[in-house]
Amino acid sequence: MSEPPSAPPAPAETAATEYDFLAPDAGQRPLGPTPSQSRFQVDLVAETAGASDDKSPSSENSAAVPDGSGTDSGAGAEEAKGRFRVVNFADPSGSGSAASPEAAPPEGIQNGDTVMSETSLHSSTGGQHHYHYDTHTNTYYLRTFGHNTIDAVPNIDFYRQTAAPLGEKLIRPTLSELHDELDKEPFEDGFANGDELSPAEESAAKEAAEPKGVVKFGWIKGVLVRCMLNIWGVMLFIRMTWIVGQAGIALSCVIVCMATVVTSITGLSTSAIATNGFVRGGGAYYLISRSLGPEFGGSIGLIFAFANAVAVAMYVVGFAETVGELLKSADAVMTSETNDIRIIGTITVIVLLGISVAGMEWEAKAQIFLLFVLITAIINYFIGSFIPLKSKEPYGYFGYDASIMWENMGPNFRDETFFSVFAIFFPAATGILAGANISGDLSDPQMAIPKGTLLAILITGIVYLGVAVSTGACIVRDATGGVNNTISSQFASNCTAASCKFGYDFSSCQYTNRTEKCKYGLHNDFQAMSLVSGFGPIITAGIFSATLSSALASLVSAPKVFQALCKDNVYPGIGLFAKGYGKNNEPLRGYLLTFGIALAFILIAELNTIAPIISNFFLASYALINFSVFHASLANSPGWRPSFKYYNMWVSLAGAILCCVVMFVINWAAALLTNVIVMALYIYVSHKKPDVNWGSSTQALTYHQALTHTLHLSAVEDHIKNFRPQCLVMTGYPNSRPALLDLVHSFTKNVGLMICGHVRTGYRRPNFKDLVTDQTRCQRWLLKSETKAFYTAVFAEDLRQGSQYLLQAAGLGRLKPNTLVLGFKNDWRDGDMMNVETYISMIHDAFDFQFGAVILRLKEGLDVSHIQGQDDLLSSQEKSSGTKDVIVSIDTSKDSDGDSSKPSSKATSLQNSPAIQKDDDDDGKAPTQPLLKKDKKSPTVSLNVSDQRLLEASQQFQQKQGKGTVDVWWLFDDGGLTLLIPYLLTNKKRWKDCKIRVFIGGKINRIDHDRRAMATLLSKFRIDFSDITVLGDVNTKPKKENLAAFEEMIEPYRLNDDNMEMEAAERLKNSEPWRITDNELELYRAKTNRQIRLNELLQEHSSTANLIVMSLPLARKGAVSSALYMGWLEVLSKGLPPILLVRGNHQSVLTFYS
Repeated sequence: MSEPPSAPPAPAETAATEYDFLAPDAGQRPLGPTPSQSRFQVDLVAETAGASDDKSPSSENSAAVPDGSGTDSGAGAEEAKGRFRVVNFADPSGSGSAASPEAAPPEGIQNGDTVMSETSLHSSTGGQHHYHYDTHTNTYYLRTFGHNTIDAVPNIDFYRQTAAPLGEKLIRPTLSELHDELDKEPFEDGFANGDELSPAEESAAKEAAEPKGVVKFGWIKGVLVRCMLNIWGVMLFIRMTWIVGQAGIALSCVIVCMATVVTSITGLSTSAIATNGFVRGGGAYYLISRSLGPEFGGSIGLIFAFANAVAVAMYVVGFAETVGELLKSADAVMTSETNDIRIIGTITVIVLLGISVAGMEWEAKAQIFLLFVLITAIINYFIGSFIPLKSKEPYGYFGYDASIMWENMGPNFRDETFFSVFAIFFPAATGILAGANISGDLSDPQMAIPKGTLLAILITGIVYLGVAVSTGACIVRDATGGVNNTISSQFASNCTAASCKFGYDFSSCQYTNRTEKCKYGLHNDFQAMSLVSGFGPIITAGIFSATLSSALASLVSAPKVFQALCKDNVYPGIGLFAKGYGKNNEPLRGYLLTFGIALAFILIAELNTIAPIISNFFLASYALINFSVFHASLANSPGWRPSFKYYNMWVSLAGAILCCVVMFVINWAAALLTNVIVMALYIYVSHKKPDVNWGSSTQALTYHQALTHTLHLSAVEDHIKNFRPQCLVMTGYPNSRPALLDLVHSFTKNVGLMICGHVRTGYRRPNFKDLVTDQTRCQRWLLKSETKAFYTAVFAEDLRQGSQYLLQAAGLGRLKPNTLVLGFKNDWRDGDMMNVETYISMIHDAFDFQFGAVILRLKEGLDVSHIQGQDDLLSSQEKSSGTKDVIVSIDTSKDSDGDSSKPSSKATSLQNSPAIQKDDDDDGKAPTQPLLKKDKKSPTVSLNVSDQRLLEASQQFQQKQGKGTVDVWWLFDDGGLTLLIPYLLTNKKRWKDCKIRVFIGGKINRIDHDRRAMATLLSKFRIDFSDITVLGDVNTKPKKENLAAFEEMIEPYRLNDDNMEMEAAERLKNSEPWRITDNELELYRAKTNRQIRLNELLQEHSSTANLIVMSLPLARKGAVSSALYMGWLEVLSKGLPPILLVRGNHQSVLTFYS
């Protein structure tokens, strides 16, 4: 950095000096978050004081390109890509050629933010580098509102997640780059919140960003055509007439309308989700997973892909049935009717697989041709229905007639029910997601999906109703097909059927009194529409078209959905199906899997068996799509802003309920099985917890509910019955004191709040960005180690000030701490005694804030941060390899604030900056267990004996405690906290085998009375105990050697004011307030003796306990010096098993009232 001039610099010179910090060595900086992102590059244009008389905007033309057409060298461009680079244009000598003609005017130069931007613009024809000062392009901004600045105006490219189909992601200047002081390095923000992508999404986006040769469809070709072809499937031509025969015209219309209502509501919901942001490939799976999260998305994605694969079989079997009928009529049956369907179906699905594998372009061309044939067939049918022929009458077709229409108006179910018929028809309505399923291949999914889907539902619904009414009005239910069934006029009076009017009596084969089975009519002839049509072969071609197009659409949909599911890595072992091939990323492996599933179901060869199987799977998908919209609306997230406005959350909920009802009505056993499968997959994914963050409505609703409940909680007064220990635990970094963390977590888990407090001291200039970064990383560590706690850190002048901040501000509403938990200061005699003063003051502050206080002491100590291998907060798998390759590891042993509950003079002499480590061997396969759990692998440096003991002791509360005791020395009534904590502990799995023993003080002549009184109290509190011991000898004088040891311990901290002049004693006391006065020592002699005596009793009664919980002695503020109080705590708790000194705030936390 250049030396600042002695005289005040000119404004431009200031700018030059300020921006020098932006030019670090390029090799020292990590590349941007992903290789595909262009980090903006800033060229500083400035004028020095030495050149102030020069009116040219620049003094050095070598860094500017006059004509704007220059390009970097290939290596330079690659090196600069993803990097923040600054070139200083200032010429200290004042010499240089004329400025670029495009340069900014002189008045712009005086701004300290003056820049020239250079960026790489990528188009579909390839990337070229341009240099310009255009403000409103997708480069960085030079003339914003009349002056040059690196502050950017709004641009769509800032909001892209990564390299996207519609353009390249740019990164706006970070707040740090605009706001930080200029002697600091700009802070690397990386991704904005929620923008970080999974590797699968990054790869998908990279593929999508390659525009060359990729086939993209509009709303007609991509959605409308596909949906219409899928909906007009096999049911239209070979089952619609049978449905009318069974249900009648009226109920057939009801069936069509019911299905249309379900699909219309689902279509509206699909439109809402599809227009709430950019939609990638994956269809229903993508829509549900990004709305409801991976749990529902993963479960429904699997069964939806499977349902589409089975749908291929259904449509192919429909096609094979038609071909079989033709072979039968031509007397060319190959083996048997069923086997012919299997043979034809197998050949057909192989041909369809070939078309699909050839690519989306060929498949789209085939779909257009098939739609043309299909529409021609439908028109052909309606034309034929108006042209009755005498030759068709024996087959039951007489043309439009009111009597036939009336006869067919009501139902005539034969071995079927209304809902079984509905179950067979409903798959005809399932084609509404055919367009959404190839969302990744649409040029504008947000416009195409709503427009194409809803229009397809409308058109196909009208056609289905038209066919239902038309066939019911001109074809009778039963016909023999024989010309001999005519009747003469004298017998006509005995014939009541509609066919009698035309001289035909088909009663001989009717269902009720048949002597032979009718082969024709609505009930019996699946090819009845061919009979009616103007030219029969066109209907056959239409059947071929409808079945093959639907099969083709499903054969494409299933692998696409499955591929999207595999890319998200929700389930293990299916990643090989994520790989795509060719320019359109075709899932060839998925095609083969779908082919296998379809082939298996084709072998069933029975259409009416296959149809209900997939109805439930499709209905489950529709139910979740509808529920997604309701859920997102209910969550009221600001991110839920669909551009499609014609939806309603309650209509969507009704649609979801309707789908579930229809599932059970169709086939309750299949519906039950479907729900069990969905829930099993949901539970599996929830347990696996995939590492994805899609901003789902589940997250939004969780936040909404948490906020609402927190506000409701704040409006209600606390009640003793609902008291919970809510602990502020001064852990420092959460992995610094594992024993403290584990023990407190044992009694707060699922019971109360736990906040890990961290006071960071000793910083001349606090780096608040580091604080934010550590907050995120420490919270992630707590989650990974399955510790239900929050991490909160503050910067403060000293530990006491920081603890006061936390005592006042930690928590929210009723979710605020009420108990301060500290680790005992084992090394209090080794360091600066002012640290002891601070430590004791924290306890006094807790009581001042009406907090309870808890102190944990292990004889080995608590802080493990200095032990090698215990300083990283994240395992290698948690280190974000996809975003940055430089990891800041938190080294608590080298932080001055590394011991937030144990201040030490040694800490201040150690370096404050975190260690920078590069993760070279991160293969993504490292375990994610908490780092402080025992590792089989020994550390690189062998531990000394004391550190080994410390490490073992720090892990003792992570293990099951076995049969033992928790000894409760409830000497003083603090409201019951001393008793409540051990009760909560022994309710936990690790501590459930431990028995509670209670020790109380009493008089020798009232021991039995005191024991009975305590037993009564404990039974009223409903707290189990194994024994009660009344100590009658608490006030007995302690042993002489123990008294002498205490006197020797406190001797260095005494004021000895009796041997000093009063003024000198006062001066020394003011400068060292922790010193013990002679008067104070004499005044509290009895209390001192009691602490020493209690330690003797503890050694006698509780030396084998798993944990001792004891009343914390109180010291009156201002009367007892910190050294004396610390001496009491030391002598009381030394040489014992783990001991928890507890003092509540003297408000009752236990009650025996209901």
